[in-house]
Amino acid sequence: MQKKPIIAFVTGGYSGEAVISYKSAITIQNNIDTERYNVFRIDITPERWFHPGADGQAYLVDRNDFSLNIDGRKINFDAVLIGIHGTPGEDGKLQGYFDMVGLPYTSCDAATSALTFNKRYTVAVAAFGGIHVAKSLHLFRHAPLSAQDVLAQVKLPVFVKPNNGGSSIGMSKVNHAEELEAALEKAFHEDDQVLVEEFISGREFTIGVFRSNGKIITLPFTEILAENEFFDYEAKYEGKSKEITPAPCDEETAEKVRSTARRVYEIFNCRGIVRMDFIFNAEAGQPYLLEINTVPGQSEASIVPQQVRANGWDLKGFYGALIDEALNNKI
Repeated sequence: MQKKPIIAFVTGGYSGEAVISYKSAITIQNNIDTERYNVFRIDITPERWFHPGADGQAYLVDRNDFSLNIDGRKINFDAVLIGIHGTPGEDGKLQGYFDMVGLPYTSCDAATSALTFNKRYTVAVAAFGGIHVAKSLHLFRHAPLSAQDVLAQVKLPVFVKPNNGGSSIGMSKVNHAEELEAALEKAFHEDDQVLVEEFISGREFTIGVFRSNGKIITLPFTEILAENEFFDYEAKYEGKSKEITPAPCDEETAEKVRSTARRVYEIFNCRGIVRMDFIFNAEAGQPYLLEINTVPGQSEASIVPQQVRANGWDLKGFYGALIDEALNNKI
């Protein structure tokens, strides 16, 4: 009988987004095919990396080779399923570590993860590759600009976002000049870098993209209709949005979104499941890339699970495809 691959499912994280990681962990753990894989959950926290055993004991990870020792038995992993939002699972740090210890994983590599974690660098590289993006301004805490200086370079309305991270924490839409200073303070509370981005009118679409057996696959994409003007934290995780999957649109529009998503996946050399957010501007007749999420949410409220089901698949098969793709990349 063929030995089942041993998979480390990593969750937690070092940032405020750990709470989202643990929400995703519930869905992922409920849908990993344990008949095909031996799965060990690994919690990665600032204090320790550990496996919470069924016996209630915390088994510490040996970080020299990312292994476990349980009752005198050493456990080495064949691949890692990454479920950490924020640092260190989404910004390339863990990916670089796994590359050094020779472990394949289900997400983008270290370079792509680090690049796409930075929203400004993401849109800059996308624009260089011919993808439509909004005009934006990159601000640093050590070299602040006044609200007046910002508005001399971009025009209202604008979105103000922490430049690194996801989950829309610290994000604001600014319609009036007097609101900008507070929005900048809110974003700088979350990050040392802030992105100020001009508003692009249109429909908001988000699409999951992954690679399986060497082929880039796009999932049925979703239209976001947010109560709060945009897809902020409350809209994402507290039900204050309407999400329509698949998005109702004509085939010409749909194919523009799908083909642009595939092109972005190629430009950034993505791996695993990635979720891309677009605004489709009717006047230009083109989707504008907003950002790339290389570890998209997997909670019951999250979009990728919705899209997987809309494609007629179950999550067990989907997570299996991601794990198998990582195993196929094993050197």
